[in-house]
Amino acid sequence: MTTAIRPIAIYYEHPEWFRPLFVELERRDLPYTLLDAARHTYDPAAHPGFSLFVNRMSPSAHNRGHGNAIFHTLSYLAHLERLGVRVVNGARAYQLETSKALQISLLHSLGLPCPRARVINDASQALAASEGLRFPVVVKPNVGGSGVGIVRFDTPAALARAVDENKIELGIDHTALVQEFIPARGGHIVRVEVLGGRFLYAIRVFLAGASFNLCPADICVEGSRTQQADAACPANVVNAGIRVDAYTPPAEVIHAVERIMQAAGIEVGGIEYVVDDRDGRLLFYDINALSNFVADADRILGFNPYGCLADYLGQEARKQVTSLEAVLEAAAAAGERHRRPDHRRWAAGEGRLA
Repeated sequence: MTTAIRPIAIYYEHPEWFRPLFVELERRDLPYTLLDAARHTYDPAAHPGFSLFVNRMSPSAHNRGHGNAIFHTLSYLAHLERLGVRVVNGARAYQLETSKALQISLLHSLGLPCPRARVINDASQALAASEGLRFPVVVKPNVGGSGVGIVRFDTPAALARAVDENKIELGIDHTALVQEFIPARGGHIVRVEVLGGRFLYAIRVFLAGASFNLCPADICVEGSRTQQADAACPANVVNAGIRVDAYTPPAEVIHAVERIMQAAGIEVGGIEYVVDDRDGRLLFYDINALSNFVADADRILGFNPYGCLADYLGQEARKQVTSLEAVLEAAAAAGERHRRPDHRRWAAGEGRLA
């Protein structure tokens, strides 16, 4: 029985976000293969033979014409877990990632503070759903991503007018949140990143001259929503001229973040929170199973989080060597058909980004 690590499968959709990870994997001589989530197929009867499957699928894929990958991914992750494949950020994590409604529900179940919200599945219900909420409110598509589609309404009359004019967009699953808008104290939010479910680092993101619709990417009230949202992504904020600095949250906040990630089944991801400028309350508002680590991390943080991620993936892949070989050999002995990765193609670099 061989003890070599089989390729780590990196399942991704955005062509640029994870290049730093690939560099760190190669630096450690960790074998990996890339799976394009937007153009993917699998055999439900076959074990893929990966040592580890890393889900880096983005819920904002529909903004780039890859909405087909979102629901495909939910089924594929469930399939892999049924086969016993070790998945980083599996079906439970991705289901939460693709539902703002589930995120708010989870926060309430943990007794953690979050903005008040109502969930709707018909635009005509938006005004009724806003009753009892403090204006301004935002209407936020349930399947989020980069702040696209979030619209702020300062008064009930403005929301009623949008309903009457059929201007309320619910998103690709026809579900949305009507949620209180939170003005950020100090003009910043805090994003806390975890790895292996434990605190890795935190940053404060300042958006000078931009309105906050609850997160640094949700600045879609004016201007080009996609352009502004992309600029506010942690991977782009430095290049966009947005101020970012390292920050250590209070111990109780770090503990709460780790509780959220454990309950969500998220091993690597980020939690965002804001302090309400009106009353000083700290509110958790976004749970991200897809982490784009901050750009220029060595300068801002003093270390490279992609190196930490690569080390973690290598560690988890090594844990799977014996168990995976046992699964595959038992299946072969039983006469079942299993497709293994084509190592010749991988070695030739066809599975990597150029």
